[in-house]
Amino acid sequence: MFKKVLIANRGEIAIRVMRACRELDVKSVAVYSDADKNSLFAKYADEAYNIGEPAPAKSYLNIDKIIDVAEKCGAEAIHPGYGFLAENARLGDECEKHGIKLIGPKGSVINSMGSKIESKKLMQKAGVPVVPGASKGISSIDEAVSMAESIGYPVIVKASAGGGGIGMRTVYEEDELVRAIESTQSVAASAFGDSTVYIEKYIEEPRHIEFQILADEHGNTIHVADRECSIQRRHQKLIEEAPSPIMTDELRDQMGSAAVKAAASIGYTNAGTVEFIYSDGNFYFLEMNTRIQVEHPITEFVTGVDLVKEQIKIASGRELCCNQDEIQVHGHAIECRINAEDPLNDFAPNPGKITGYRSPGGTGVRVDSGVYMNYSIPPFYDSMISKLIVWGRTRNEAIARMRRALSEYIILGVKTTLPFHKSMMNNPHFIEAKLHTHFVDEHKQDIEENMKQVVLADKQKEARLKSTFLPSKKIAAVSGAVSNYMAHTIAQKEKK
Repeated sequence: MFKKVLIANRGEIAIRVMRACRELDVKSVAVYSDADKNSLFAKYADEAYNIGEPAPAKSYLNIDKIIDVAEKCGAEAIHPGYGFLAENARLGDECEKHGIKLIGPKGSVINSMGSKIESKKLMQKAGVPVVPGASKGISSIDEAVSMAESIGYPVIVKASAGGGGIGMRTVYEEDELVRAIESTQSVAASAFGDSTVYIEKYIEEPRHIEFQILADEHGNTIHVADRECSIQRRHQKLIEEAPSPIMTDELRDQMGSAAVKAAASIGYTNAGTVEFIYSDGNFYFLEMNTRIQVEHPITEFVTGVDLVKEQIKIASGRELCCNQDEIQVHGHAIECRINAEDPLNDFAPNPGKITGYRSPGGTGVRVDSGVYMNYSIPPFYDSMISKLIVWGRTRNEAIARMRRALSEYIILGVKTTLPFHKSMMNNPHFIEAKLHTHFVDEHKQDIEENMKQVVLADKQKEARLKSTFLPSKKIAAVSGAVSNYMAHTIAQKEKK
């Protein structure tokens, strides 16, 4: 086992990895930007090093700085978390060059899955079902028109190097196709440095179902069951649950076997996720994420497998904790991503100072967070405040528990997505599990009307709560008074 691991990330995922390290008796090392000098993760780590300016390119994306810190502090491995460098092949190559273990797959494997076109070719070769469409980048408009006609409208235009839905455009007729290609190429070049785009059949109202993969360096590959991630906005996940409400033992065997085949065919090691879209009884490979996922806690809840500890163990050379037959799903788990965003203003980011904070608790409730009272959420990074995860014996019990946990969650000072999640947990279509990736758009009016009522009720609650959260100056004054009193008391005792 490693003695020291550097976490090349920030926020809640950095703390999550540090917790796993602590349970494994491994020292954790944080790297932080100037904007994160007062962050919780930097204080929680055994060691912490400043790596510069807030801009990601000068801090969390600066591979040379991170490698330099790892060498100087004697870290034997680097855990990239998710986002930032988590799927950067060069980080893997640099780690190998400097004798540092990357807690993840090799750079060559990351590269093979980084291109949507190349990954699709590899999956076709492995016998994994893929969405009908192009097997190479579009080289001309005429070729695009011909391809769209052959597979039939609607089609979707995607960036080959893309992710997170960035630049994707759905096209319903030929007149829209040229504009969609030009727009996607422009966004792709700006966001990913690669303007290559491709076309595939657009599957209407699909469910987004993914399978967690674990693979060690001894040739063992298993799936750790499924997750449903269909509640999204602009292709960004908002709510995830495990297992998928539509999952049967037969379907899990089929999709899980395809996911294992996909990972094994590219020599995958460590934790990863194979994502599928599902519609009308058919499933198709979407992409593979070569890292730990944001939503991994729901899998941990229903299977009892600590995925991050498994990542560290696998990277240190150990075999998997269990075989496929030992993976069993118990109960139901739901995760709500709590972001500093205004859900009534198209989810616009809302960074700022948290003036009141109280997280929920009780049976079956977990909060993965990197914030605290009076913490200022910086504007430079992802807007996530925390992940609220609950477990219940059934899906209905999990929904009821999430409602209760959301009602307990208090975050003052910034707008958050709490009203959205409260609305969703009372939405009859969500409760009936009639899910697809366009759910939020389809039910937008009902969700927003319900959110307005929630916001009004929350404001009334906030007014009652404000007196319980002392302003920072008063806290300092009270703290100072208590300290002075204790010092005086101790001095009097010493005199006696």
